[in-house]
Amino acid sequence: MKNNYKKLKSRILFQTSIVVLAAGILGYFILDIFVDGIFQNAFYEFFLELLAYFNLEREEAMNIYRAIFMDNKNLFVVLGFVVILLFFMNVAISSLTRYLDEIGVGIENILSDSTEPIDLTSALGPIEIKLNTIKNTLKRQQYEAEESEQKKNDLVVYLAHDLKTPLTSVIAYLSVLDERVDMEAEERRKYTHIAMEKALRLGVLINEFFEITTFNLQDIVLEKGKLNLSMMLEQLADESYAILDEKSLTCTVSTDENLIVDGDPDKLVRVFDNLLRNAIAYSYPGTPIIINAIEKGNMIEITFTNQGNQIPLSKLSSIFEKFYRVDNSRSSQTGGAGLGLAIAKEIVELHQGYIEAVSDELSTRFIVRLPNAEYQQEIVHPKVKNVKGVVSKNSKAIARRK
Repeated sequence: MKNNYKKLKSRILFQTSIVVLAAGILGYFILDIFVDGIFQNAFYEFFLELLAYFNLEREEAMNIYRAIFMDNKNLFVVLGFVVILLFFMNVAISSLTRYLDEIGVGIENILSDSTEPIDLTSALGPIEIKLNTIKNTLKRQQYEAEESEQKKNDLVVYLAHDLKTPLTSVIAYLSVLDERVDMEAEERRKYTHIAMEKALRLGVLINEFFEITTFNLQDIVLEKGKLNLSMMLEQLADESYAILDEKSLTCTVSTDENLIVDGDPDKLVRVFDNLLRNAIAYSYPGTPIIINAIEKGNMIEITFTNQGNQIPLSKLSSIFEKFYRVDNSRSSQTGGAGLGLAIAKEIVELHQGYIEAVSDELSTRFIVRLPNAEYQQEIVHPKVKNVKGVVSKNSKAIARRK
């Protein structure tokens, strides 16, 4: 990094050398020509004639000259060199302040809305690169923030509109139940069931509103303990039976035994619950969802595979962005708020793992890789709070869905 400023240091050293050399040469000429020359010849005679004009004897005038100039010759030499040095130092400093002025203009360019790149003198090349990098980074972050905010606002409007449908249905069916007190039991059960379904859907949408409003307002902090991923995944599949049955789906879990990680059980179950619900939402009816978990070296690889429409390759890199939805036109019954995968990615990364998606014409796979417990103990993360805990076979509460 220091070598990047070699050109600037060379230029400053060259300018300083020129200043010192020029000051030395000029000082020599002043000493040789002015002090030892003019002071001793022309100026000396001029001074004596000036004093003679005031009726002073030549001898007296010579004594005055000697007392003023000859006895203080060293003082005049020093003062002369100081004046010369200050002059040339001002020249040198002016060149340095020009560099600072250029940097200042570059910083103003960053703070402005200008799209023009920062252009500094060649000696400030490394600083120019850094300033342009900062500018581009800030512009990109600003664009991403604006884009995210726009997506969020669009989604709030979208979900607000969706709230009307189940709410209207709930009110309508409850009104019928309230007005028709003599309704047959079978019909009453039917209307009650429909009202319940619409109310549950309304609850889901309200939860999505809550996630949207809180996603940027809180940091996810982990409360870690030892947990058995094999048990967690099996338990999650068992608890999702009702949702799977609605779409005639099956879920198969195949894992190595005793896959232990050091992680936050509530947060990780949310990751896997989001992935399973995503697979359920976009699976073809009557197809299987397969969950595999195996240990590979220091990592545990968990894969959720479902059969459904292929996710375009161009969109695979964006599906983990908050508020992103592959198909903006699809129903909110399946689309959701576009936060599940973004939250899953953040939680996985806080566990020093990573997540990716692979999709082709046959299936879509979401792959989570987490360090195993032994390897993860060697890694420290600032947003982790360690707590003791072990998932046992009787610990149903740990795998509850959020």
